[in-house]
Amino acid sequence: MKIETLHYSKSDFASGQEVRWCPGCGDYSILSAVQKTLPELELEKEKFVFVSGIGCSSRFPYYMNTYGFHTIHGRAPAVAMGLKISNPDLSVWVVTGDGDALSIGGNHIYHLLRRNPDINVLLFNNAIYGLTKGQYSPTSAHGSVTKSSPYGSLEEPVNAASFAIGSGATFVARTADILVKHMAQVMAEGYHHEGTAFMEVLQNCQIFNNGAFDSFLDKEVREDKTIMLEHGKPMIFGKNKDKALRFNSQIFSLEVVETAKVAPEEILVHNAELDNPALHAMLSAMKGPDFPVAFGVIRRVKKPVYEKLLHQQEEDVIQSKGKGNLEELLQGRETWRIDDAVVDPELLQ
Repeated sequence: MKIETLHYSKSDFASGQEVRWCPGCGDYSILSAVQKTLPELELEKEKFVFVSGIGCSSRFPYYMNTYGFHTIHGRAPAVAMGLKISNPDLSVWVVTGDGDALSIGGNHIYHLLRRNPDINVLLFNNAIYGLTKGQYSPTSAHGSVTKSSPYGSLEEPVNAASFAIGSGATFVARTADILVKHMAQVMAEGYHHEGTAFMEVLQNCQIFNNGAFDSFLDKEVREDKTIMLEHGKPMIFGKNKDKALRFNSQIFSLEVVETAKVAPEEILVHNAELDNPALHAMLSAMKGPDFPVAFGVIRRVKKPVYEKLLHQQEEDVIQSKGKGNLEELLQGRETWRIDDAVVDPELLQ
C-alpha cells in the first residue's frame, strides 16, 4: 500500500551503528546505494527486512535501520523464505557473498531461485573469502594464488549469473560497486519484479583480492570490455560504439562484430523477457578477452510466485476439507500401541 505521507531520505535507513569494513571496501558503496534506493520505493520502512548469512557482506543488517536477521552460514535463503511465506507483505532482501551463497549455501540459494518467492537477493561477489582472510572462493579465477591455494587454484570459477539462470531464476542482473547509479537502477528494478530478483554485485576486496575485476572495469578499458544491456536496445558497445553482438546460427553462438561491417538488422536486440533462457545464459557467460562482460538486467520473465501459490493451495484445501484439527494431526492416523498382555514376556527382557 502506498502511503502518500512517506518522505524518507538516505539517513532514515542508516542504523547509526559503526560501519566496520576495511577501508576502500566496495561494500560501503553497495550500502550507500541501498540506503539511497529504498526511500524511492515508497514503502513503509517497517516493511523492509534484510537477512544475511556469514561473511563480510553479512554485517549488512546491522547497518540498516530496518528489521533484519544475521543468520548462519549459507542459510539466509531458508530464513528469508520462511519469513516471506509467513508475512507476504514484507519486502525481504537476502544479502550474501560468493562463498556464503555458492559454497556452503549453494543448495539453499538454488531452491530459493527455482521456487521463485518474491524475494530480492544481493550477492556481493569479490571472488575471495574476505572474512576468513583470503582463501579462494567458488568464484575465484582459475590459477588464483591465495592462502588456501598457494600454487594456484585448479578449479574453474562459478559464474554466479549463469548459475542463477540455470536454477530457473526469473530475474537476473549484474552490476558493480563502482557503478553507483547503475546499482541503484538494478536494485529498483529488482524490487519491482514480482518473483525472486537475483542481483550479482561485483565488489572489490582491497585487502585480499584487489583489482580482481580491473581487466574489464577499469575506467580506461570499461567501454570496450563491458556491455550495458538495456531491454529493447541493440547490443552495441565500445568507446566509439563500433562493436556489437551478433548471433551466429551456424555455430549456435554469439560473436562480436564491427558495426560498420554488418547490416543493422544483424545486430542483436536485447530481449530480457524471452521465456527460453538460452540466449540469456550465453550473455551471462560472456568473458574476456573474446567477449565483453554483460551488465544490467539479463533476464526478466513472469512466473508464478511461490508464496501466492502456497496460500492459494491452503485456501483451496480449507474450502474442500475444512480447517482441520491440530491435535488430530499430531496424533496421526496410523498410530498403534503395544499391549503388554499379548507380548511374550521374554521379548521384554
